[in-house]
Amino acid sequence: MTELAFIAAEPREFAGFLPQLTHLAPVPLPVHWSRRATWKNQSVVLIANGAGPVRSAAAAKACEAATAIINLGFCGALESDLKIGDVIVADKVFFSTQMFDCRFVTTSASYRHGAIYSSASIVSTAKEKAELRKSGAIAVEMEAGGIAGVARDRMLPFFCVRAVSDLAEESFANDLQSALAPDGRFRTGRLIGSALLKPRERFPELIRLKKRCDLAARRLGDFLDSCSF
Repeated sequence: MTELAFIAAEPREFAGFLPQLTHLAPVPLPVHWSRRATWKNQSVVLIANGAGPVRSAAAAKACEAATAIINLGFCGALESDLKIGDVIVADKVFFSTQMFDCRFVTTSASYRHGAIYSSASIVSTAKEKAELRKSGAIAVEMEAGGIAGVARDRMLPFFCVRAVSDLAEESFANDLQSALAPDGRFRTGRLIGSALLKPRERFPELIRLKKRCDLAARRLGDFLDSCSF
């Protein structure tokens, strides 16, 4: 049986895709969150297992029945002309000293394509983004590198589809890295506590980021529903 595996860091990254699915139900896998469903008359499994390459690699290893793996989620722009909600389909992923090729999707929808840099930590400043742009990547995220290695070892087709949630020239006022727990999930209490130290600057940023992620999730869902893998 053909089963496509869609892997993200957080369940909210699937928010725009879920309405396109039928027969959605929990599935017991050794990850934070997993669902099995039907999409375009084929079986799909959705997994969110936290941020970072270690958590994403574990998610990929849990997809024992997968015939292809699609990494999806949000990303930070490295090119200044990328806007919030723009969809990027990676042609390659840079991860540490490695480079992984990605498959292209079949779709009639418009998108950007290019290399994506997969970081082991949150890229928080415009200066860091400018440095990463020198690698040739157009966007940065945290999970594709871990997943791509597992897909390569299993000789599975690998796709990476991302939507922009922060811009190239922006730096985060909130310390998102310190709010990220070892299990790859954000500690909301710590994030709010940190925001209270500079509420006029940090709380508006959190609200803005929430709205941007909601838009990125909707754009991802619409784009994915136009695709075949």
